[in-house]
Amino acid sequence: MARSARPRLRGIRALLAPAVDNWLARGYLVVVAVSLGFFLWAVYLSPDPGFAGIWPLMATAPLSMLVSTSLMAVGPAWDSPLDWLNPLLFSAGTVLCGLVNASLIGLLGRRVTAREPRSAG
Repeated sequence: MARSARPRLRGIRALLAPAVDNWLARGYLVVVAVSLGFFLWAVYLSPDPGFAGIWPLMATAPLSMLVSTSLMAVGPAWDSPLDWLNPLLFSAGTVLCGLVNASLIGLLGRRVTAREPRSAG
């Protein structure tokens, strides 16, 4: 079973490599982590969280906008008695959207900084 998991792990690493291999993508991940940390602090430790969820949404836009609108369409039908679960699901969605966006930023950074081979002439 360990042998079948290794190719899958290599595939995940190959997908996430652009998210951490350049400074632009790493900086973006720091912004996402700070906004998510502020959100979690505001929800669990602050007496009034207010609009703390807007920071992770804006940091991971446009993908987070698509995910959040699709979850809001299902939201009223799914009424959970576990109030602590909703911020954790929001955080997991933010992390996934941030990783996808960072991978796209990393791929763009690779393409922009790629040097064309010079002709011998």
